[in-house]
Amino acid sequence: MSFSAGVKNEIARILGEGRCCLRAELAALLAVNSLTLREEGGTGSQGIVIATENAAIARKVFTLFKKVTRLHTEVAVQKGVRFRRTNTYMVRVPAQGGLEALLQDLAPLEPAAGGLSCCWRAYLRGAFLAGGSITNPERGYHLEIAAPSREVAAKIGAVMEGYDLVPRMVRRKGKYVIYLKEGEQLVRFLSIVGAHRALLEFENIRVYKDVRNNINRLVNCDTANLGKTVEAARRQVEKIRYLERTVGLDSLPLGLREVARLRLEHPDLSLKELGQLMTPKLGKSGVNHRLRRLEAMADGLQRDGGMANG
Repeated sequence: MSFSAGVKNEIARILGEGRCCLRAELAALLAVNSLTLREEGGTGSQGIVIATENAAIARKVFTLFKKVTRLHTEVAVQKGVRFRRTNTYMVRVPAQGGLEALLQDLAPLEPAAGGLSCCWRAYLRGAFLAGGSITNPERGYHLEIAAPSREVAAKIGAVMEGYDLVPRMVRRKGKYVIYLKEGEQLVRFLSIVGAHRALLEFENIRVYKDVRNNINRLVNCDTANLGKTVEAARRQVEKIRYLERTVGLDSLPLGLREVARLRLEHPDLSLKELGQLMTPKLGKSGVNHRLRRLEAMADGLQRDGGMANG
């Protein structure tokens, strides 16, 4: 099961705290284009057919219709055929008295009492069940809800903003898609709709990814630093060898002579480790200063030699 399907299965089992919440969730389900309206029996009345491949969502839709209305509601299963093995669950509300009135009543629905928190949560739950998806957090952070119109998408976005989320909108394949991209935003959304089990899984994966990324950054940093250290040591040995061939190490001041010989004997040691071998011990900056002086001396001799040869 995908992470997105797991979220839907979890929130499909949540019923709102009151009838107002049930109506808000049903209104979102009807608005977000996971259903088809069609004429029934040539009467001109509209029946509703809601199709989903998720059995938990089908049960949720059926339950909402039963609790919010007294309309006759049916459920049928369309078996998958050939390469399409997934079943499709059809929740059907035939044309009947009271259906059109219900649709007109729910279409402009605003959550009760100026926007009770429970109703807004239910509305987002219904919207996600109807047209939402969320990427597996192991691959990235992306949550979206595809709506049939800009008006519906804007309303979903406004509800999200009421919870301090920052949704964006894009048009894709005839749909208006409201989406969130940041990990913190997705965690907040999962909390709002009540997907607490999925939230914990999401957070565990996010923490693991952060730790892994930090380790990778440290390893990359250490690797880069190691490369610089090796290159610096190679350059120092080359310069000291030049001094040894031209003027001899014995001609150098005692401090420079000591660090030069230690570098030749231990080309793989860090500056700090070289300093520990000196008598008296010398700090990293002191060792670095002496090696730089040796390099400068070698560079000067090379320049003078080049000029003389010229």
